[in-house]
Amino acid sequence: MKLKSMAAAALLACAGGAFAQSTVTLYGVADINVEYANHVGAVPTAANQFNRGPSNDVYRMNSGGLSGSRWGLRGTEDLGGGMKALFVLESGFNLDTGTSQQSGRLFGRQAFVGVQKNGIGQVSLGRQYTSMFEALANFSPTAYATQYEPVVLQSGANFREDNTVKYTGQFGPVTALAHYSFGVGLALPATVGVATPIGGNGENPGQFRRDTAYGAAVAYAAGPFGATIGYDQWNPTIGTSSGTVKKAVIGASYTYGPAKIMGGYRWGQNKNAADVLIQRDDFYWIGANYQVTPAVGLTLEYNYDNVKNLFGDTHVANPWQIAFVANYSFSKRTDVYLTTAYAKNAGLMMESLATTFANSLSLGNSYTLANGQSNMFGAAVGIRHKF
Repeated sequence: MKLKSMAAAALLACAGGAFAQSTVTLYGVADINVEYANHVGAVPTAANQFNRGPSNDVYRMNSGGLSGSRWGLRGTEDLGGGMKALFVLESGFNLDTGTSQQSGRLFGRQAFVGVQKNGIGQVSLGRQYTSMFEALANFSPTAYATQYEPVVLQSGANFREDNTVKYTGQFGPVTALAHYSFGVGLALPATVGVATPIGGNGENPGQFRRDTAYGAAVAYAAGPFGATIGYDQWNPTIGTSSGTVKKAVIGASYTYGPAKIMGGYRWGQNKNAADVLIQRDDFYWIGANYQVTPAVGLTLEYNYDNVKNLFGDTHVANPWQIAFVANYSFSKRTDVYLTTAYAKNAGLMMESLATTFANSLSLGNSYTLANGQSNMFGAAVGIRHKF
């Protein structure tokens, strides 16, 4: 009986040790604000005969100003020998209405599982961010602020992709990333200048190239200096074939005391299914963060897009935007903020045909310029809580 008791105690101790090496964390962000914006029109789609309509001032409540509202689960299990299993399930939601974002997906922000080995890296499979988008996260002055950041123009509407296998390796100050998507799972409706929808639901039997995507990036961070370079390609469905959306980027940052300056350049080229050029542009950004006090932070960012060709138009007025953010932290978890932006020759987030109005369609709030307008101003006051 004594031996049996000792054996049972040993088994329980082993089980307790195994459980102790596994962790699951619940986390999230609740971010909401009240916004004013002017010169707002409707997203031009077939439903409204591609008419942006008259200019309106809007007063509205939005979910996500500095961060997209979300909740998620992340977990790891130590497998021994420097290897561990991991998963992330992250759901985006509208705090103002309680509805799901990302086209109603349960875990639309991220959903993947993978393994990691010390000294080798991590391989993960599922719905994930592109390599270029992840590499640029530390080189965006507003840190991908949801409300006015022109992330779609910078990184593409496909910055999240379904059916993706991804590699991440950390080697001292260098981070290497590469990914391949078997089917991006993004569909943008027909808009002015685009005769048919762009993209599709993912993997296509018999047409391996359609809706696939791939990319790679390398980032360096040591001391006050950081730099990154990356490439991204999406082959979206256009009609019964596929086009090509290519982007290449370089960025850098430098920290000096309470200030961090960063900027970059993104080359872009899109072609249709017949390999005809439909979009070519050079996108630039520069900005800075300044921590006035431990509680008060300021951010300024300027974006400019040199549009060389947009659906055959080589004389497009180049859009630009300037944005300012001020936030006050009550604690590490709760802050209040003011975010404001002014855009010229495009809507806020530099929303236009060049982005196929993907921001407005995704957020459910239009940032499309109304007929006869050439600029848009917006400002919002909000509160954010991290848990």
